[in-house]
Amino acid sequence: MFSEKKTNPGQVLERNIIGKNSSFVGDIKSDGDFRIDGNVKGTIKTSGRVVIGKEGSVDGTIDCSNADIEGKFSGNLNVDELLSLKSTATINGEVVLGKLSVEPGANFNASCNMKGNVKALRNEQQQSQQQRKAEKTA
Repeated sequence: MFSEKKTNPGQVLERNIIGKNSSFVGDIKSDGDFRIDGNVKGTIKTSGRVVIGKEGSVDGTIDCSNADIEGKFSGNLNVDELLSLKSTATINGEVVLGKLSVEPGANFNASCNMKGNVKALRNEQQQSQQQRKAEKTA
């Protein structure tokens, strides 16, 4: 009747929080998620999600799988999957990401490069062109 919760053994369920009125200077590396409501200057590397709250700010580098930003970010942002910018977000710097979601009102003043999707689209277009050429010669 009641089943046990199945967890992925490779999944880390850690949450790291830098609270409001807290400041951190330096480099952070973790497999868990981060929530930042204070100030961070430095590098954050995680295989999890990074959330910057409304009052939070990061000046430096973030490498993560997903990010939700409501506060301020300045620097280099590398998101493997989805970057979600809320209406109160302010982004300055360079961004490399898989997918982007932006709410109206967000300030996005950054150079932006999309990972993988453009290359895959070009490969599909080249394959379809080659198929059309092959059909015409046949």
